[in-house]
Amino acid sequence: MEQIVSSGIIDSYFKKIKESLSVDVAIVGGGPSGLVAAYYLAKKGLKVAMFERKLAPGGGMWGGAMMFNEIVVQKGALQILDEFKIDYTHYEGDYYTLDSVQATSSLIYHAGKAGARIFNCTSVEDVVFHNNKVSGIVLNWAPVHRERLHVDPLVIMAQAVIDGTGHDCDIARILERKNNIQLNTVSGKVQGERSLSVDEAERTTVENTKEIFPGLYVSGMAANGVSGGFRMGPIFGGMLLSGKKVAALITSQINK
Repeated sequence: MEQIVSSGIIDSYFKKIKESLSVDVAIVGGGPSGLVAAYYLAKKGLKVAMFERKLAPGGGMWGGAMMFNEIVVQKGALQILDEFKIDYTHYEGDYYTLDSVQATSSLIYHAGKAGARIFNCTSVEDVVFHNNKVSGIVLNWAPVHRERLHVDPLVIMAQAVIDGTGHDCDIARILERKNNIQLNTVSGKVQGERSLSVDEAERTTVENTKEIFPGLYVSGMAANGVSGGFRMGPIFGGMLLSGKKVAALITSQINK
């Protein structure tokens, strides 16, 4: 019995990772925008793999505000909540409250059921750079990255990569630092995130969701961080809409 358990896990995981060595879209970071993007991309029949550094995907959505596990979503994003079968309650004006644990777990569940492969405890340490285009990611175990062990990585090839790494916008920073290139921002560089302004941030999160270099897209807080937008705190409508927008942009580009 013990051997069956171990063999089953090893054989299944190796099959899953081997089948994900070449994908249509690699998503770095399993926050809400990345999970929404994974769902819509997979629903379109694209081969999608998500790589999350932590044990559980979901980003900052789990904790609500200061560990009060409720979050706010504005009216414009309710259609996404309905599609993911997430319950919500009208609070005031155009704003609704919802349980952060139910919301986050539902995003994960629906992304996986749509066909996206989700790999946790993995860390992306570089990108593949071919012909002045981002063509994949360089992957290692999260503990290897955290402990700074000298262990060489594996490579995942992809037609498109999404930087969904949140406030740090790790992938955009790596690309800029290592390759002497200009990003699709005002300065050509990572602008850096500004302080909190809810209305402004909710708007610009969606506006800043775009392709910032051939093959590399940004979503969620990474989009605002790259383009110098504001942070918004525990309101998540813009994050959800950003994930849907980036999925549409990539689907259109791949279909060309």
